[in-house]
Amino acid sequence: QVHLVESGGGLVQPGGSLRLSCAASGSIFRFDAMGWYRQAPGKQRELVATITSGAFTNYAGSVKGRFTISRDNAQNTVYLQMNSLKPEDTAVYYCNAVNPGNYWGQGTQVTVSS
Repeated sequence: QVHLVESGGGLVQPGGSLRLSCAASGSIFRFDAMGWYRQAPGKQRELVATITSGAFTNYAGSVKGRFTISRDNAQNTVYLQMNSLKPEDTAVYYCNAVNPGNYWGQGTQVTVSS
């Protein structure tokens, strides 16, 4: 069983920055990919960014150029640096790890508001 624990969420003003962390209970190197997803109230969960074991990255169009996903295999942690935040980025952000298996964290709330 793998446990993913997100942290770093909070309240930030538009234009501000946050860095989310996802700490895994075991080695993340074995997963083909890890990623961040988000779910806003009344909306479906959507992809934000993914990173493969080979460090290839993919981003949703709405965050490209503002968000950066990275991984530290030694620390078993994946990060999401979020800059130039907008009110529409408000959501619960979830960490995901796939292949083998499909694991989710409990989520961390990000609220962008003045």
